[in-house]
This record gives sequence, C-alpha cells and structure tokens, in this order.
Amino acid sequence: MNVKPIFEVPYERSGVLAPGLPILPHGTERHPVPGAGSRAVPVSKGDTITLLDRDGMQPAEMVFFAPDRSSDAAMLGTQGHGRPEGLIATLANGSASGKKVLRALEVAGFDIGRGDAIRAFSDGSRPGDMVHFVAECDGLLIVSAPGEAMRPEDNNPPTDIILYIQRAAPGLEKPDVGPPDPLADPLGDINIQPGNAKSYEVKAGEFIQIVDIRGRECSDFQAFSRRALDQGIEREIDPTTTRSLMGSLYPQPGIFSKYWSVDQEPLVEIVQDTCGRHDTFGLACTARYYEDLGYPGHVNCSDNINKDLSQYGIRPRAGWPAINFFFNTMLDDDNAIGMDDPWSRPGDFVLLRALTDLVCVSTGCPCDIDPANGWNPTDIQVRTYKATEDFKRSYGYRKSAEADVEETKKTAFHDCFARHTRDFVEYNGYWLPNTMTNHGTIAEYWACRDQVAVMDLSPLRKYEVVGPDAEELMQLCVTRNMKKLSVGQVVYTAMCYEHGGMIDDGTVYRLGETNFRWIGGNDTSGLWLQEQARKRNMNVWVRNSTDQLHNVAVQGRHSRDILSQIFWTPPQQPTIEELPWFRLTVARVGDVRGTSVVISRTGYSGELGYEIFCHPKDAVEIFDRVWEVGQDYGITPLGLAALDMLRIEGGLIFAGSEFDDQTDPFEAGVGFTVPLKSKTDDFIGRSAIEERKAHPHRKLVGFDIEGGTVPSPGDCVRIGKAQVGEITSAMKSPILGKVIALGRIASTHALEGHDIEIGQLDGQQKRLKAKIVPFPHFDPAKERVKGVYLKNDFPDAAE
Repeated sequence: MNVKPIFEVPYERSGVLAPGLPILPHGTERHPVPGAGSRAVPVSKGDTITLLDRDGMQPAEMVFFAPDRSSDAAMLGTQGHGRPEGLIATLANGSASGKKVLRALEVAGFDIGRGDAIRAFSDGSRPGDMVHFVAECDGLLIVSAPGEAMRPEDNNPPTDIILYIQRAAPGLEKPDVGPPDPLADPLGDINIQPGNAKSYEVKAGEFIQIVDIRGRECSDFQAFSRRALDQGIEREIDPTTTRSLMGSLYPQPGIFSKYWSVDQEPLVEIVQDTCGRHDTFGLACTARYYEDLGYPGHVNCSDNINKDLSQYGIRPRAGWPAINFFFNTMLDDDNAIGMDDPWSRPGDFVLLRALTDLVCVSTGCPCDIDPANGWNPTDIQVRTYKATEDFKRSYGYRKSAEADVEETKKTAFHDCFARHTRDFVEYNGYWLPNTMTNHGTIAEYWACRDQVAVMDLSPLRKYEVVGPDAEELMQLCVTRNMKKLSVGQVVYTAMCYEHGGMIDDGTVYRLGETNFRWIGGNDTSGLWLQEQARKRNMNVWVRNSTDQLHNVAVQGRHSRDILSQIFWTPPQQPTIEELPWFRLTVARVGDVRGTSVVISRTGYSGELGYEIFCHPKDAVEIFDRVWEVGQDYGITPLGLAALDMLRIEGGLIFAGSEFDDQTDPFEAGVGFTVPLKSKTDDFIGRSAIEERKAHPHRKLVGFDIEGGTVPSPGDCVRIGKAQVGEITSAMKSPILGKVIALGRIASTHALEGHDIEIGQLDGQQKRLKAKIVPFPHFDPAKERVKGVYLKNDFPDAAE
C-alpha cells in the first residue's frame, strides 16, 4: 500500500520556530520503541500502523491480539511467522520497557507464546525505511526491537524503532494534550487550571510530581512544616537559607538537592527534573505586578495562594516567595532580572520527596501579558506517590532539541565506583563520580601521576560507522586523513561545521576495511554523521552503540603491568606489552574462553594509559579484575575533579572550555589534527579553516600566574585596559607548584614570554599578573604517555 510517510515538524508561528515542540498530523501518535526493548499500544479498527527504522539494520517483531485473545497476522493484513521468538526474548531480557509490556499482557490476559509474529526490516534495512499496516479489528499491538548484547569488537548495536499510529477516527476536534501516564499508582492526582492554586498534604517520604502538561507553563510551589504549623509557627521554604546551604540558585538532583526552612530544616528535595531551568526564587506573581503594568484586578498566584492556604490558618502575604518551577528568568551583566519563554516541553516535570510531613501549595500561573507562560497559560498536574516507590535520581537529557527526553543513567561501572563515593554528578546524561570519599581530589591526582588510577569514561559517545561508504563518510566529516588509518589504529581528530567551528573532538577506531567507530564527547557529532550520510545518500550505516560499550580508563605508570596480567590476546592481535600508542587490540580476560574486550592505548591524563571497552553486562567483572590486580600497585579510583586537573596540566582541551562551534581547531590548540597539505581530499569546513588559518584572530596559549589565586573560566585577559582574550581553564598544579591556565588570546599578543594580566572584579579592579608560556605545562614532550618514566620522577612513590 502507498501511505504518505509521517514525520514530525517543528512548531512554527510567524517566523518563530520551536524544534522542542514537535507537531504531528492530527490523529497521529508517536511511540518510540527502545533498542532491545518493547512497547504495547491499544489499536482500533482502521488505524494505520507505521514502523520507522530510524538508523537502519534494526529488525522489528510485533504481535497483534484481538479482544478475544486470538492472534493472527492477517488482522494487520500481512503474513505471520508463528511463535514470536524475538519478542519473547526481548521481553525476558529484564528491560524497563519489557516489564511494562509484561504487566499490560498480564492485565489483558494475553499469552505472548501464542502470538503470531509479524517481522519487519530483517534484510539489512536502510536508515529511514518504513513499513505500514492497517488494523482490521480492535486489539493490542506489541512491538519490539530485538537485539542481543554487542561484543566490543562488533558493530551491531540494537537501536530504536519508531511506532506511529494514525487513528482512523481521531474526532473532528484535535484533543487537548493530556498529562503523561503517572510514574506509579498515585495517592493523589490534581489538575490545576491557570489562575488557580491548590493545597494538599504530604507525609514524610512521599513524592510530589509537578507536571507541565502542554509545556511553557509556570507553577509556583511552597511547602510548610506540618509540625511547625501544629505549634502555630509558619516555617516554609526559605530562598536565602536554601541558596546559602546549597550554593546554587536552586537545588538539583544529586547531593545538593534540598530546600530548607529559615530554621535550616530540610523540607523537600529534588529527585528528578526533566526541564532543568527554573526561576531564581523570585516572588509568585502578585497583584502589584499586574497593577504596575496597567492591569488592575488581574488574577495572580500570590492572592490565589493566600485564599487556598487560609484553611490552615496561614497568614496572607502580598507576595509569596516560591519555587517558580519552569519559570525562565535570568540576570544580565547589570544585575537586572529578565525573562523569556520557559524551557519546559509538554510532559516535563519535577519530582520532589517530602523530608517531613508537609502542607504544600501549587499554582497554575495565569500570566498572559509576557513570555512567562509562552503568552498562553495552560494547566498543571500535581501527583503524589507512596514513600515506598523506588524513583531514581535523574535529570532530563536530550540528544538534540527535537529528541525524546531521557533519564540520567548509571553507567555499568557505577556500582563499582559507588563502593568508594556518594559524590556523583550528572555528565551528559550519566552519573559520574566527582571525588572519592576516602581519597579526595589531590590524592586521586597524585595516584595517577605516581602510580595508577582507574576512572569511568562510559559517557563518551560511541557510533558504529559501517558499510561500503564508511571511509568516504569519515573522510568527509573529520579533519584527519582516514585513508592513512590502518585497521587496528586509532587517531585523534576534530569534526567541524562548514564555517570551521568545531562540533566535537574525538577518536576514530578502524576496526576493519569498512568498519569505523567514532568516539566523541557528545551526541551532536554522531547525529552529524547520520545527517551527512543521509544528505549525500551514502551507502553507510551510523548507529549509536554508547549503551553497548562502556569503558574505564586505567592510567599511570603501572597500567601496562596491570593489564598484561589480566588480558589474553589472540596471535593475530598485539599483546598489551606490544600495543603502541594510539592502537587497539581485541582481548579476552584470562584466555580464549574469557570475556571479550577492546583495549586501546589512549587516555585523557597525560600518562601512560589504556581504555578498556566492554559490554555493560561484563563491567563489574572487568572492574573487579583490574581492581584486584591493581592492589599491588596502589590503584586508586579517580573522579572528574582530579581528571580535570590532569588534563589541564597535559594541555588537553575540553568542549565548552577550549572549543565550541565558534572555535576552529587552530584556535582550539589542536591544529595538528588538520593536515591541510597531506590530506588533499575535501572535508567539511576545509575552505573556512584554510581561510581562518591564513588570517588567525585568536590562539590558545598557556599562562603561568603569579600568586595563589586561581582564575575562573571566562575571566578576561588584558593588556592595559584592553581585553585581548579570556581564560578557558585554570588550576593550581600540584606537581608544578604554581597556578597555571589555558586561554584564548588575540594572535597579535600571543607571544611566549610576554606579560599579561588576568582581570577580575569587572576586569579592572583586580588583576592577576601572568606570563604567556608554552603548553602543555607538564611533560611537553609527552614522554610519560609514551611510557618513558625516570626514577627521580617519583621520589616518594613506593617501588
């Protein structure tokens, strides 16, 4: 059948585009099916079912059950394949999506073993391929994206399937967007229309979910200690106390997550936040605000809060301090408070946990005269849940503005590092250890410099690039010459936009003649590879394998000794002892029957080191073996704070610091990744980079700074009163015994040995004297990375 493909389009009105608010045709629903996961969706007679293989080469298997519990592929107008083995295996793999589907099947009384399998995309599908079916009766549709654990040396990660349901009878009027499904069975479920406030009681340990149903809508929140109210005392969330104790404008999931009263009693804590952008603790909107703008009598949240809290005897106030969830305010350079449309998307929410018995109040903000609610006030949903629910801490992460929100994930090595710390911070959608409880940043740093350290680098983004045009795509999209990259070789490179600005830096692993693996810092680079392959109609597949390949780095002078005792390599592969710098080997734990890994001689520490890539199911085994053998060498777990010190000393750049999409590789200090003479092929950004290299404006340099003050990233670099640059990264170097920094400076002043000043307190009132020096500051010849260590390098280290 010939059905017009269904794709989302960004919301647009009068020239304003909002990619984060995708629009589907009337009556069309979108249901992502995660790789190696499943989804169950009710279907009605006449509905059109469309499956989209977004990345290609991902098989799909589905089953359709009629209300009488029968299953026949003919009900969707196609031929069946008998028992759905792929779907059954997917449901049995323990995934979160599988558990939801199994519950739905149990409630409906359907036996998946009697399902008639319908298969799609089984013959090497292309990215964007679609198949269509029409339901001949009502029923329940179960869709899976089957896939097994990917071995580290393979390139077949399970990826998402997108299910679209085009309803045959959606109704004449487009229905309002409703609240998302509850996170669990709610204790209470309150809908708050704009211009209203609702109060509710919550017991200690229970959870509160505040949902922005349609997006771009603010909701004020306050909570009072029930115990204090019973004593006739009002003790609510206090902005000043909370900011002072948490050290931020508003708490976030993690360690610094609590809201406090003026008595320094914690009242609630943030558990999950899918938006991440809220107000800086201003007042809920007030009558005076509207009156001063010429709208006397306008309904407002403060008056609404007063009315609803009166039942608890709480005194009214002209303006209520509140947590203004989803309200987007900011401070400018003159300390003026401004606002813009909220960042929240439809279904965004915050989840809080009550730390004591509370009386709470929430509002649906009525403001329709400014961008506070996107000029269109809508409703808010408030749900409460039992204290026994197991909600994990998480932020909302999106691969792009258009992408579905994802919870912060634990890496496969998370529990291994959790033996040593509770200090985890969110990093690009994952929880990573920041410092280790019984070590500390300085001890972790010295362990890597003097002995050996192990760190979790699993959030690095991995994308498998395979197919006849794989080399052509990589040659086009990265600055290094892929034609000179041998199988088994790794190369560090930049990836740029057409104007020369950097998308990302990363490494390319060549696993075969037509098999490459891109490892970068963000998803933007992988999505860019997919976009270019699609735009140029290349015969290549780019598939995300990040969650199939988790990795730890073992760094330091003893790293080779440790790994050589653990891993066996086949005769055709280099041993750990033989592995050169920027090469990889396929290895196994112990012997030929052991767990498979890929090991590369790479790292981010400036020391001899290796990265070990394994499937998540094998992570604990790998870590425990490394930890066990490493005991004789003083192995220490290392967190992000110490890693940042190591990379600054080693002159290693970091996204958002030394480079962004306005910075070309030469300005970022990695011009060596752009071989303009030896790489004669064109690549994206080449002409712009050639022009920028010929007429440079800025240069990354090193600074030695007098005194003990460490400047902050963004501090200005000045010669006299003129600003000529800015600091990108800075630290007090333990091994060098001085303050050092990296920074960009105007090319006319980027001369080694020149004196400059770093400005603080508006750049004029406080200056730090500094000198421009070569970088990297430590081990400029990279002798340690090459494994060359001198005994006098370690006067205090245990031999």
